[in-house]
Amino acid sequence: MKPRILALGDGALTLEFGDRIDQTLNAKVMAARDALAALNLEGITDVVPTWRSLTVHFDPLRLDRDRLAEELLHCAEAPPQESAQAMRWLIPVVFGGESGPDIAAVAQATGRSEASVIETLCATELRVFLIGFLPGFPYLGELPDWLRLPRLKSPRAAVPANSLAIAGAQAAIYPWQSPGGWHLLGRTPLRLFDVDNATRPALLAPGDAVRFTPIDHNEFERLAAAVATGEIDESEWRAK
Repeated sequence: MKPRILALGDGALTLEFGDRIDQTLNAKVMAARDALAALNLEGITDVVPTWRSLTVHFDPLRLDRDRLAEELLHCAEAPPQESAQAMRWLIPVVFGGESGPDIAAVAQATGRSEASVIETLCATELRVFLIGFLPGFPYLGELPDWLRLPRLKSPRAAVPANSLAIAGAQAAIYPWQSPGGWHLLGRTPLRLFDVDNATRPALLAPGDAVRFTPIDHNEFERLAAAVATGEIDESEWRAK
């Protein structure tokens, strides 16, 4: 499928690369996002990357629609490469127990031990493919084939904030308490969305890379308290 432009009312255009969830398509989306950012076009108000498309919101009084469409098709030709905007994160997680009530069931379903599930997840670098569902909610992928499980048959009415969960080929972290049908493996003390941070309210962004590191309950409580009081900021979690 060739990239195509889809109209979303009079103030947004979508550059669509395909019709499936695919890492190759997502790499093209990120390359187009970066190419568009380099143009520094006046009138763009928001850019939203997804698995397979890039939606651009703009002010039609400041930016001509046809010009934007033409520029987007040019951006679609940008070769995928490591994004200059991407950051790497090392996120602490306390696994199992009340923080990860599904880890035993996941281990049983995959024929592995709980330790193997944790070790594999922490050894896998995951990419942030998009932010959606909730403010700051990152869709991370892809998981090893053997760790891919369908969603729960009966979703929970309330998943605790900061829960690390998996479903299908993806992992995610719930920034807020909300309903959810993914398998809960643990929790992080990090704040995934900060309403007081005007520059970067969502900790993670599309194109970022994430790895998890295991911590115990005492360390979780210590870090959570430090985050709540502002003693630790987001730079603490960036991988060196």
